[in-house]
Amino acid sequence: LPRTAEIASLFASMTPYFDSGIQPSEELLQLKMVEGMYVLLNTNKNLYASVFDFTDPWKIDILNFLENNYMNDISIEEIANYTGRSLSTFKRDFKKISTLTPQKWLIHKRLEAAYEKMKTGTRKVQDVYLEVGFKNPSHFATAFKKQFGVSPTAISQ
Repeated sequence: LPRTAEIASLFASMTPYFDSGIQPSEELLQLKMVEGMYVLLNTNKNLYASVFDFTDPWKIDILNFLENNYMNDISIEEIANYTGRSLSTFKRDFKKISTLTPQKWLIHKRLEAAYEKMKTGTRKVQDVYLEVGFKNPSHFATAFKKQFGVSPTAISQ
């Protein structure tokens, strides 16, 4: 429910300055800014995240997002959307941070994660490939061998 009385009061308290052309003091402007924030935040508690987020508006860091979500079954279009970009903007921004395409980056990251999980010999291929985001064990094995030069079963023994 909007707090129209608080908003009206805030603007009414500033009207004399606008009407007279007198510059309010810096202290008064600071006080009104605090009052305005109070009114705004009490209007909608969901605004706290926006008001106190000092990152680039609408865009989430691509690499940070991918590092936290590489194993999830999400499309490049969904990744673009989740990071606050159109697909074309996402691809353009991604080119600035990697020489790989987004899809190849995901495969590379998933394979590296699988390698790390299996290199101790305690984790088996069938336990790992789904966990890192692959759906098909033969695709996983082919991609793994292409990247590391050995089959995943050779690493997990």
